[in-house]
Amino acid sequence: MPRPPALSPSRASDFRQCPLMFRLRTIDRIPEPPSAAATLGTLVHAVLEDLFELPASERTETAALGAVAPRWQRMLERDPALADLHEDDAALASWLEDARGRLRTYFTMENPTRLEPSGREQFVELQLPDGPLLRGIIDRVETAPDGSVRLSDYKTGKTPHPRYGTKERFQMHFYALLIERLQGRRPALLQLLFLKDGGTLVLRPSDEDIANVESEIRDLWREITACARAADFAPQRSRLCDWCSFQAWCPEFGGTPPELTAERAMGALGIGV
Repeated sequence: MPRPPALSPSRASDFRQCPLMFRLRTIDRIPEPPSAAATLGTLVHAVLEDLFELPASERTETAALGAVAPRWQRMLERDPALADLHEDDAALASWLEDARGRLRTYFTMENPTRLEPSGREQFVELQLPDGPLLRGIIDRVETAPDGSVRLSDYKTGKTPHPRYGTKERFQMHFYALLIERLQGRRPALLQLLFLKDGGTLVLRPSDEDIANVESEIRDLWREITACARAADFAPQRSRLCDWCSFQAWCPEFGGTPPELTAERAMGALGIGV
């Protein structure tokens, strides 16, 4: 049975970036071609998840690097279209080396032989009272003997400038809100590991952080609901449009999105009439 519609950090980010992109991705569910960058992230995440399946003493850099090619083959078996991401064998080899580079960086940041996660790729879901159903997947959860919790997330990109990183902070505070409401205890520490350059963003969520993220979610959901009731998700042009796979459906590029009714939009988002 398919899961009911929910709001995740990534879908929230989509709406903030461009309401039309959110609509085409979430309501119309128009298929998107895979990208090399996103697939690299999937591969690196999968290797790190596999790494923690091993006994602690075997979680070595050599083991992680050696797992890249086999993991890639498994991904190809599930989705042969991924082979089209690379022009030739040289391009594929360079891309796989980029993945190994992210893993080498990871081993300069942490020693996985000393970590025992209590959760990996942990699925979390919460119905916000008088608000949306919230959903997320947390890369890694660690619980200390005293019960304190740390949430970790891997990013294969580079560390954002201190003036930016709003999206990443929102994501981690979103997860902290879910864990606090579900488990009755706020995570003590949130960390993002940026594997392109080895940077780390560490957050210690406060009462204000949790209140603010809940307020942001509710405000965002009100905006989404208003767009759905009006059957109008407007495009928002930015420099990120250059990488958007929905240009053929976007009025900003001469395209026309599929016809949308309020009933279909609200149904796809789980919004009551």
